[in-house]
Amino acid sequence: MRRVARGSVTLVFFALLFAPAQTAAQQGGEYAIIGATIHTVTGDVIEQGTVLIRGGRIVEVGADVSLPAGTEVIDAAGKHVYPGMVDAFSRLGLTEIGAVSATNDQSEMGQFNPHLNAHTAIHPASEHIPVARANGITHTLTAPGSGGGGFFGGGGGSGGIPGQATLLHLDGWTVEEMEIEKSAAMVLAWPTIQTRSFDFATFSMKESPYTEAKEKYDEAVADLDEWVVAAKHYKQAIDAGSDRVERDLQLEHLGRVVDGRLPVIVVANDKRSIEGALEFTERHGLRMILAGGRDARDVKEALVARDIPVILGAVQRLPSERDDPYDEPNTLPGELYAAGVKIAFATFGSSNSRTLPYEVANAVSFGLPEEAALEAITLNPAQILGVADRLGSIEPGKVANLIVTDGDPLEIQTEIEHVFIKGVPVDLDNKHRRLWEKYRNRPEKEKPVIVS
Repeated sequence: MRRVARGSVTLVFFALLFAPAQTAAQQGGEYAIIGATIHTVTGDVIEQGTVLIRGGRIVEVGADVSLPAGTEVIDAAGKHVYPGMVDAFSRLGLTEIGAVSATNDQSEMGQFNPHLNAHTAIHPASEHIPVARANGITHTLTAPGSGGGGFFGGGGGSGGIPGQATLLHLDGWTVEEMEIEKSAAMVLAWPTIQTRSFDFATFSMKESPYTEAKEKYDEAVADLDEWVVAAKHYKQAIDAGSDRVERDLQLEHLGRVVDGRLPVIVVANDKRSIEGALEFTERHGLRMILAGGRDARDVKEALVARDIPVILGAVQRLPSERDDPYDEPNTLPGELYAAGVKIAFATFGSSNSRTLPYEVANAVSFGLPEEAALEAITLNPAQILGVADRLGSIEPGKVANLIVTDGDPLEIQTEIEHVFIKGVPVDLDNKHRRLWEKYRNRPEKEKPVIVS
């Protein structure tokens, strides 16, 4: 009798255990969503239409679709079908509880980490992912952070290169199952001029002279210049076949940005920072995507001229400066759209990713056309991130990331009834729903008997 090593038996056991789950997740089944109003986001709205799904992709869309035998049918009469929404810049999978450092892996030590990838730190079992998914978010760009400076404070103090962002489906046992693009973009946090800083010795804010703050800013920009120039020289040496260059992972990965293979998402908010980032990326020939863009209305002509898209953040917030109009955050998306800037929306967070459609809805109330708002969380981000051939709209051949709703997904009272990710219906259970059920069914407290 042939003997098999114990380790081999273990490997075979785990291979058999996980193979069926992986196959089902990758291949999907055959489904048809029938009788719904289908919003393709490409200009067509199909009444009482059908979406046929096979092998994880959309096979056919229309009002007269023949269903093969064995197709599982979802009756969506009176309902609506939309492409799944995308949070175009989030921390989903990288952070769980902000106050517990062991659950946060969104940034690393050091300012310059172009070789690091969010992919390696993503936790597929995060409780935030099912919550976002249940509200119609089917995929996201999960991005590392610089660790310093708030999102609306600018790129983050002295700036830096936190690493590479990963584009994910919000369903899967492992990050490999969730992966759309392991390396979708390089993130660059643009430095800001900061004259106020927190002094931990006195636990109070302290003021620095502007000239000193400006000098630090110029040094930070010079550091970014040095990194990009070094990456160019490194790539030139490697391409020339030099055997005298030691391998440098940081410059190797940054080289994918300088040669145009990978876009760079520059996080910048104030006018000076955006202008600095525009000049920097143009000088080095980089494919730039602006993230944040609080003051983007002040440079919209330059953004249009260079065809630079903007990933906008929260709309439901206070103005950044005391002299700004009260509706400044709400009107920004409409102004950029009217000027011809391609926009997308993002939460730049994790626990708040589910609120994405409501942020967008607020912009609609202040001038952004509803069709443009829907595109900004479906097709536009797919185009910006270079995956519009696979995602973003309801068309044959595209990955079946879809949502079935009882109304407009931007309306807070709308219910998401079905979510398809990679052509498979996903469970909409999540921690929020479980807690709601738990406390809704809490036993009533007995009323005390009062004896007179």
